[in-house]
Amino acid sequence: MSRYPFPVPFGWFQVAWDHELAPGQVLPRYYFARHLVLWRDESGAVHLQDAFCPHLGAHLGHGGSVRGTEIECPFHGWTFDGEGRNTCIPYSERTNAKARIRSYPTIVRNGLIMAWYHPDETVGPQWEIPELAEFNAAEGFSEPVCRRYTVHAAWQELAENGADSAHFRYVHNTEVVPEIEEYRAEGPHAVMRSSQKFPTPRGVVEGRIDVDNWGPGFAFTRFSGIVDTFLMGCNTPIDEDTCELHFTFTVRSLGDDGTTSSVGEAFVNEVHKQVIEDGPIWENKAHLVRPALADTDGPFMKFRKWAAQFYAEGVRDDRLVWEPPPPGTFESTMVPTEATASRKHRGKGNA
Repeated sequence: MSRYPFPVPFGWFQVAWDHELAPGQVLPRYYFARHLVLWRDESGAVHLQDAFCPHLGAHLGHGGSVRGTEIECPFHGWTFDGEGRNTCIPYSERTNAKARIRSYPTIVRNGLIMAWYHPDETVGPQWEIPELAEFNAAEGFSEPVCRRYTVHAAWQELAENGADSAHFRYVHNTEVVPEIEEYRAEGPHAVMRSSQKFPTPRGVVEGRIDVDNWGPGFAFTRFSGIVDTFLMGCNTPIDEDTCELHFTFTVRSLGDDGTTSSVGEAFVNEVHKQVIEDGPIWENKAHLVRPALADTDGPFMKFRKWAAQFYAEGVRDDRLVWEPPPPGTFESTMVPTEATASRKHRGKGNA
């Protein structure tokens, strides 16, 4: 039985951090409910393609190797270029024009490797991912800190947290919750502006939490008040029911590397704690098509209307309650994989 009424969305999605993929490296990936191969050719260009060789089905991500600007199959040595065309069959004088692999548009931006997915491969990118000064500056910000989580829930369930300020009090035990001042959406770009009062030993500090989303896979959050902290939050669908959540943080320099690092670490640890607290809710909640909302709840239905545009196949409407799977169906893996990105790998352009 389906867990949700919506399929895998389309958009730009993070498939790696730039520093995770060196020239000549090949990595297996599984996103969008399909096996993929991620590789970087010797010129530095990044490619994401369907994983299986059209000859006899070998997985190019397991044993495949880079030859210049092409990838070689580990099974029979067939090679394919970045567009997925067969370029060589080493034991034949001819190539096979029908032996083509689907390739996905990729960009390297803000230190992330992102790929465009749409179920119809003829539909190309429909919006741009912006370059963010905070993640491309040579100085003035801390080294980025990265976290990766696998969550047994769809991206929309996680993203809906942004419209739900009340849960901070009951899930995260905060004394003061953000006050949502504005929520608006135009095309793939959605904006939420909120104010936050931070209690400190010296009194209450006025702060802000401001979020910009570009499609379902990329969000940029600015936290201000006590210290300026910046977060790129990227949801990548593994399949219809599961996603991988990528966080990349940086903190505006406080003038001293040690102080900046310690403040940034404390903030990352607090966000990590809240993600872990959210995990059991996300993974065990039902999706209610018509939630019984309070008059002071956040802009849930505005968010859902915005989210619905990213489902090319449409959203199912054959029932109102979509329940989670029975207990024991999966084992929660809400433990992060972490890495620290290096500034020298902060790419900016297309790949």
